[in-house]
Parts: sequence; C-alpha cells; structure tokens
Amino acid sequence: MKLWIGETISSFGARISSVAIPLAAALTLQATAAQMGYLNAAQFMPFLMVTLFAGVWVDRRHRRPTMIATNLARAVLLAVIPVLAWLGWLSIGILCAVVFLIGLFQVLFELAYQAYLPSLVTREQLVEGNSKLQASSSAAQVGGPGLAGLLTGWFTAPVALLGNTCTYLVSALALTLIRKPEPPLAVAEVGRSLWRDIGDGFRVMWGNPYLRAVCGEAATYNLFGMAVITVYTLYATRDLGLSAGMYGLIFSIAGGGALLGALIAGWAAKRIGFGRAFFWGMVAACAAPLLIPIASGRSFLNVVILTVSFFINGMAETVTNVHGVVLRQSTTPGPLLGRMNASYRFVTSGTTPLGALLGGALGGLIGLRMTLLVSGIGLMLGLLWVAFSPVPRLAQVPAEPWGTDRAPRTL
Repeated sequence: MKLWIGETISSFGARISSVAIPLAAALTLQATAAQMGYLNAAQFMPFLMVTLFAGVWVDRRHRRPTMIATNLARAVLLAVIPVLAWLGWLSIGILCAVVFLIGLFQVLFELAYQAYLPSLVTREQLVEGNSKLQASSSAAQVGGPGLAGLLTGWFTAPVALLGNTCTYLVSALALTLIRKPEPPLAVAEVGRSLWRDIGDGFRVMWGNPYLRAVCGEAATYNLFGMAVITVYTLYATRDLGLSAGMYGLIFSIAGGGALLGALIAGWAAKRIGFGRAFFWGMVAACAAPLLIPIASGRSFLNVVILTVSFFINGMAETVTNVHGVVLRQSTTPGPLLGRMNASYRFVTSGTTPLGALLGGALGGLIGLRMTLLVSGIGLMLGLLWVAFSPVPRLAQVPAEPWGTDRAPRTL
C-alpha cells in the first residue's frame, strides 16, 4: 500500500514532466525537429549505456534503498531546470544534459522497482498488484498532462516541472516507511565476474521463448513509437495549431483509455486467456498511431482524431504492459530478475534513442506528417515477433519460472 501510494503521487509528477519537457523545448527554446530528436535521445540513451551494469548493481543490493536514492536524485535534477530558466541559462544542450542525468537514475529505479514488487506480494497477486500500479499510472495520465498544459499556459514549461520535484520527494518518503524486509541477498552471486552476471541476464531472456518474442516486439515498438513522439509535438503545435492547454488536454482525455486498460487487464486475461489478451492488446496499441497523420489543417476534428488515437493506444498499451511485466516476473527466478530486466531494457529501451534520432532525421527530410505515417507502419511490423511465438497460446500466467516447468497450460 505504501509503495502504491508513493508511486501514484510520483506518477502524476512524471506525467507533468512528460508534457512540460518537450513543450519547454518546442515553445520556450523554439527547438527544431532535429533538436527534439536529440532531446528524446538524451533522455533514453542511459538505457543503452548503463542498463546492463545497473542490472548487476540491483541484483547485488537491496532494492528499496536504491529506489529511495534515485527518487531524491531525480527531484534535485528536475529542480535545476526552472532555476536555469529563471537565470536565462537554459538551452537545448543543457536541457539534454539534465534529462540524460535524470535518465541514468530512472534506469536504476525502474530495474529495482520491477524486481522489488515480487518481494511484497505472492506470485498469484502479481497481475493484481501490477494492475493497481498501472491503474495509478493511468490515472496520472488523465490529470497530469492537462495540469501540465495549464501550468505551462499560466507560467512556463520549466516552472511546471517543480510539481514533479515534489512528487519524487513524497515517493521517497513512502518507500522509507515500508517495513517489510527484503529477501536476503544471494551470497553466491556477490563477487562473481561482472561480465558473467551480465551474460546470465541475456541467457535468461533469450533462452525463454516468451521473453524473446516480447522483447523483439517491444524493441520494434519503441523504435518507431519514439519516432512518432519526436515529431508529434511539433506536428500538433505547429502544423495543427494546438495550444499548450489543448495539447495537454488531449493526453488527459486519452489517459482515460490507459486507466480503462489497467482496470480490464485482469478481466481480459480471465475472459479470453492471458496470451490472447496480451497479443490483441499489442495489435491495438500498434495500430492506433496510424490515425494521427489523418489529422490535417486546423479544425476541431483534429482534436477528436488525436484523442481517439491516444485513447485506444493508451488502453491497449496498458493491457500489454501489465501482462508483459507479469510474464517477466513469473518466468524469471527472483535472484536473476534485476539482470534479466536489465538485458530486456537494454534491448527494448536501447532502440528508443535511435527512434528519436530517426524521427528527427525523417521529420527534416520527408516532413512531419509523412514521418508519422512511415513510423506507424513500422509499428505494425513488430507484431510479427509475437504472432509466430507461443505467447498467444498461453491460457494463464506460467506457474513456475522458465526451466522449472517448460509446459505451461496453453489454449
């Protein structure tokens, strides 16, 4: 409950940042398409550079202290942006450097976070626990972006980031209040070769046919999805003429889809089977962005089209995220969760900065709208990874980690 409360509050702050940072670049600093690509690449580059080493770090230490420290570090770094803006020193280069450092601590937090939850709840409660946490994140999508748009309109985008600073501090306090002890560290793992530990993470992931398929799809999705996001802010504010308030409002309304997805994730798995719910969620999440380039000109219809697109995407992506995390947690032995998640995030998030650079380059070469269309088609290609895997045939969450029980019940 303490973890849930803390993450609910920090999720609202994170949603403010997700809107305020690109708006600060687009509106305050007048960034070009290429500069937006650099900004998004800097934010996710740490996943490519340090994730593998961070996974070993997480498995060799207790997870809760790591999460507390990274929350405090991100709070301080976010507070730097409005200070620099007030002094007149903020630039695209400095903004890229700050978001890069924030990304470093985000890597550590997310790896520790996903490995920490199974120590708080039982295997049977993983879907429910992840669904509740995802529901909070989805609820934040409803209120956070709209609030960010309003704060940006009333003040400036850099000032709006102060809200996220406070929420990280609250999250750190909530984690400090948790008293349930973590399982003891595996002494045999401490002192082993760093590269052998990293190799263990890859062996677990690639040796598991379920994780291998999901990893391939996620890597493809993040590559082309980030290309979409990179040019979308410019397309919405410049080509379609959306104000900062309307930009945030669309994300807020669409966030209702993410909340709905969190609420129905468990129901869908029981109704049509875990694997089918997982796969069809992927299909809807990949198809929805193809609606974005349909919007053109400056009319209210554009708001409707964009809202529907992000609503469907948010709902389906949340269902997919819940099931994906559960699949990783349930098929990986506890002592290896940090390293497996590191290997997974290295591959899947490693394509994100490449997607940002791709979107920025294509936006300058073929235009923003055509980039959205090409990237949307690329998203659909990622489905091939899962369509020809055993994932859609899973009737329920595997009862044992992969290698213990290699015959989970299928549909």
